[in-house]
Amino acid sequence: MAEQEALKDSQAAEELNELMRARREKMEKIAALGIEPFGRKYDFTHHAQTIIEQYNELEGQTVRVAGRLMAVRGHGKASFGHVMDMSGKIQVYFRQDVMGETAYEQFRLLDIGDIIGVEGVVFTTQKGEITIKVNKFEFLAKSLRPLPEKWHGLKDVETRYRQRYLDLIVNPDVRNDFVMRSKIIKAVRQQLDDRGFLEVETPMMHPIAGGAAARPFVTHHNALDMKLYMRIAPELYLKRLIVGGFEKVYELGRVFRNEGIDIKHNPEFTIVELYQAFADYQDVMRLTEEVVAGVAQTILGTTKITYQGQEIDLTPPWNRLTMPEAIKKYAGVDFSVVKTVAEARTIADKLGVKYEQKHGIGGILNAVFEEVCEEHLIQPTFIIGHPTEISPLAKRNKENPEITDRFEAFIFAREIANGFSELNDPIDQHGRFADQLAQRMAGDDEAHMMDEDYINALEYGLPPTGGLGIGIDRLVMFLTDSYSIRDVLLFPHMRQRE
Repeated sequence: MAEQEALKDSQAAEELNELMRARREKMEKIAALGIEPFGRKYDFTHHAQTIIEQYNELEGQTVRVAGRLMAVRGHGKASFGHVMDMSGKIQVYFRQDVMGETAYEQFRLLDIGDIIGVEGVVFTTQKGEITIKVNKFEFLAKSLRPLPEKWHGLKDVETRYRQRYLDLIVNPDVRNDFVMRSKIIKAVRQQLDDRGFLEVETPMMHPIAGGAAARPFVTHHNALDMKLYMRIAPELYLKRLIVGGFEKVYELGRVFRNEGIDIKHNPEFTIVELYQAFADYQDVMRLTEEVVAGVAQTILGTTKITYQGQEIDLTPPWNRLTMPEAIKKYAGVDFSVVKTVAEARTIADKLGVKYEQKHGIGGILNAVFEEVCEEHLIQPTFIIGHPTEISPLAKRNKENPEITDRFEAFIFAREIANGFSELNDPIDQHGRFADQLAQRMAGDDEAHMMDEDYINALEYGLPPTGGLGIGIDRLVMFLTDSYSIRDVLLFPHMRQRE
């Protein structure tokens, strides 16, 4: 079997080499005619879709279109083809008696995949297809590699991710998804701008990795001779701005976490983080559901979407459950009566949930929740009542200091947002950082580092503040019905080929 596969690969490589040789020969013939195979600026007048949509006004008019030749058919002195640009594709008609014999001979040097500019008259064929009758064309870029044999259906997932440029050429739906991504990001910004938030930019490289529990990427600044970390979150810098007097700020951009890759995770991903002074977690919970629903309404015209065959209603208000309530609902265990670590471990053991020896009640509670509850959270749901042990930057709950005023939002069993009432007590924050530092010294490289300058900022006074982070990639996944995060990242990270 392995020998047969190797033989097929060898034959495919030989065939590819032959096709590429033929294309290079055509390129050389084009150059020999005094024509640049890789042309220069081309002033087009219309996109393909515009011509189709405005046919009544453009019929009989001369237009200029630039794009990639995606099909050619015909014989003798007339041929049809399709040119595709960003908007779509349009049929083109090449005739020797219209173009002239010399130009038509040059046309024969074209290959599918070549980028050309065409000028001609808009008309409709007998079959009713809107077409450009070409008067003349220009070579803009010779394609030296053939497109996949069935250009309209590149299916190999690894090839699609590794060669996204090829994926975009041959799979129009993929290109449409990334156009949709851009519109979604614009809509998120619009939702926040309309509410008076100010977009800001904070450093991508941090002297201290903070704002989340994650393993950072490490780099080195030669001129300053210092270690720097690619940011795992912009949180601590944004809250410094609230200390400085801004009341509503947000940042939409990349963060970097040195962790695993799967259908939900990529080492660099896009989030929007925002902070609102004089607010709390209840305010930003409402903001979360309003923003997500508002973006869906803007982009899709509805707040009811279908994701992977499951209908999901994004209409506010979303469901709300505490962590213990969720565990009781989905595992039948009442964690609210647990008083000791031993009791928590007994419950986890019975449920087959793994935990670490360093975990207290809160850490075990979170482990149980993740293992037995998350998979059930299909409709939009806020989980609240997170243990203080796992929430080093969140404000303690007034009635129960063992938990924080924090939430996580889940859709289709995936976390899409995280937010809380920000901890603004510098003494408590210093103590939490010290606890995290002890965990770090014990070997937990995802524990939070001590950030003395952030403590210093808090000592000047951080007003009561609500903070929120929304995962943009996951939001795009839901609104484009994309199964994997790699489907909504133009260039996802992959292991290099040997």
